[in-house]
Amino acid sequence: MRMFAMTRAVALIALFAAVFPAQAQDYPSRPITLIVPYAAGGGNDLMARTAAEKMSKTLGHQIVIENRSGAGGSIATRAIAKAAADGYTLGLGGTGTLAINPTLYGNVGYDPRKDFAPVGLIATSALVVCVHPALSARSIGGLIALAKTQPGTLNYASAGTGSGIHLGTEYFATMAGIKLTHIPYKGMQPALNDLAGGHIAMMTSPIPLALPLADGGKVRMLGVTTKERVGAILDVPPLAEIGVPGYDAASWWMLVAPAKTPRSIVDKLHADLRVVLREPDVREEFIQRQGLIPVVSPAPDELRKFVELEIARLGDIVRKAGLAGSE
Repeated sequence: MRMFAMTRAVALIALFAAVFPAQAQDYPSRPITLIVPYAAGGGNDLMARTAAEKMSKTLGHQIVIENRSGAGGSIATRAIAKAAADGYTLGLGGTGTLAINPTLYGNVGYDPRKDFAPVGLIATSALVVCVHPALSARSIGGLIALAKTQPGTLNYASAGTGSGIHLGTEYFATMAGIKLTHIPYKGMQPALNDLAGGHIAMMTSPIPLALPLADGGKVRMLGVTTKERVGAILDVPPLAEIGVPGYDAASWWMLVAPAKTPRSIVDKLHADLRVVLREPDVREEFIQRQGLIPVVSPAPDELRKFVELEIARLGDIVRKAGLAGSE
């Protein structure tokens, strides 16, 4: 009986060893759904579609984008967490959904540390600090000096309370030792319209949205929020170089899967994503047209640690801004 039990155990181990490698070999055998927590047509959606189109070719099956906006991306992110862990439902995670929302919302409905398997980092993004041309400040140093002489009188716009733009500007104000007044808007476009119209003094903006306004002389770009310069606007220096040492507020996006997705599938997707992101046309699309910073993704285990650190870092900013559990 003992020998029979041992033989059976060995057979089961051999069976599982044969099945799990086959998961990656046979995967995918049908289309994959990529849930994007943003409306179609926006910058985040365009980035996801660029990566998905390329990965569809390497995988041999189409990756179909499913847009689900609402609640700061939390609705879609909950759906990703609860999806079948078979590799056929993936999600776009980012700074807001994975690192800000868990502190911002009283009950966000998912735990980024437990409910997802990070697949690969897709890109990071800088914002650019813009002011209305009528403002006397012509540099970040000048903006800080002006804000210090008029505490709380300079207002800035954001795409909504608790958004990355809101928190990034609060972080800037804290590091610069200044006080600004926050004016939340329902989206980037109305906020930028009021900046261009002179109703708002300043705001940070995605680079592709700010560039046409800057070229038309309707806004002045003073500095980018990442520690390195951005290919699309190389003449605009990082804030860390021009008045706010140590400032670095890059946004990031990554491909994620439900937590129990087989590691063999996660590793295959990770490897394919890295190949796609090295392609020259993808890099050009990201840098020149989408204002993104291409990356070489760390391994999935390193990404898990990265997310934990970002939750701690951005959660602290949310709490200092008095926004913890406010949504």
